[in-house]
Amino acid sequence: MRPDRPLIGAVATLAAGITAIVAYCHGTTAFSAGYPFSGSQLHIDFTTNGPAVLGGVALIALGLVLMAWALLAAFVSQIVQLFARNDAELQSFIARTRAPYVDAVDRPSSFTTVEHKREI
Repeated sequence: MRPDRPLIGAVATLAAGITAIVAYCHGTTAFSAGYPFSGSQLHIDFTTNGPAVLGGVALIALGLVLMAWALLAAFVSQIVQLFARNDAELQSFIARTRAPYVDAVDRPSSFTTVEHKREI
């Protein structure tokens, strides 16, 4: 199970829900900073009217469900990859990363890619 598509859907629906709520809101915002920092305040007061309330809340709820699904899919994907290791893939990876000079040690008269790069 791949978590990429549910995560994309979750981010899109969360963004749409927040956008719907914020686009139709009316309110005020106040911020005051002071010293000591315990005297600082942030006050946000907004009211959303109309169908954006129900639609925005529904989209945010759907986005949270999709986010939980993506998190579960990511856990399952990592556990499956942990226990379903294929040794053939590991051996092919080791063979691909072997240095070219190893062949030259076995066969000193062979022409390796390292020597070819130095000639150019």
